[in-house]
Amino acid sequence: MKIGIMQGRLVPPTEGRFQSFPRTRWAEEFTLAAEAGLASIEWIYDLFGADDNPLADDAGLSRMQRLCDDGDVKVVSMCADYFMDLPLVRVDGDELKARLETLTWLLGRAQRAGIRHVVLPFVDASRIDTDADFRQVIHSLHSLFPVAERTNVELHLETSLPPSRFADLLAELPHPLLKVNYDSGNSASLGYRVGEEFAAYGDRIGSVHIKDRVRGGGTVPLGSGNADFPALFAELNRLEYQGNFVLQVARGEPGHEVSLARNNASFVAGHLQQIGGSPWT
Repeated sequence: MKIGIMQGRLVPPTEGRFQSFPRTRWAEEFTLAAEAGLASIEWIYDLFGADDNPLADDAGLSRMQRLCDDGDVKVVSMCADYFMDLPLVRVDGDELKARLETLTWLLGRAQRAGIRHVVLPFVDASRIDTDADFRQVIHSLHSLFPVAERTNVELHLETSLPPSRFADLLAELPHPLLKVNYDSGNSASLGYRVGEEFAAYGDRIGSVHIKDRVRGGGTVPLGSGNADFPALFAELNRLEYQGNFVLQVARGEPGHEVSLARNNASFVAGHLQQIGGSPWT
């Protein structure tokens, strides 16, 4: 298991955005992540930074791969925040087709970059609200399975659905390349119980975002919100979870991103050590 960080969290926010692709400073984060003792960066592909993202052209992709090859920090996952601005729900016809074509293209670029899974967010503006949304997501994802198979890139769903409803969705999508992204902060904010979530779909969890939130509220420093980290790590240990942990925590004072990341990684490592696991093996 390895500890990584969400892209953009090792430099001050771009244009005041809490989370976005860092257009001008993305290359610096490889060195900064190494300084913080992190193993990986979860890449962001969003609408805001799409034109400047190195995934968009072969020259940028080659530079990104050189940075991975030249150091110890890798890119093995991607967060497709593009589909927060342009969701795969509440849209149809040519517009839905265009968004699915973008996702198909993105999976191909992920394969070339050595990215093993793409997180698809269905939260906030892209949340699954209605039965029509539910059925549309199932239909769209079924259409993407051949692409996932061709590229061998997993799709990890991050949703705000209650545990039982999320389990219903997954039951309609029994493909081995379709997994769950578990977000500790989102679950805390929604008031979901770790045990109930893992009972519903724990065996489908393929990746974990680490953050803390207060119930019904926003992101706060690790350990100061309602996320039940002891229960989370105990459940992951029970399931012998082998995936990565990606820090997606509350931002601190600009200019202190590396020290904050190092402290947050130690927080995760401490919980792993309590259950007898090591994040570095």
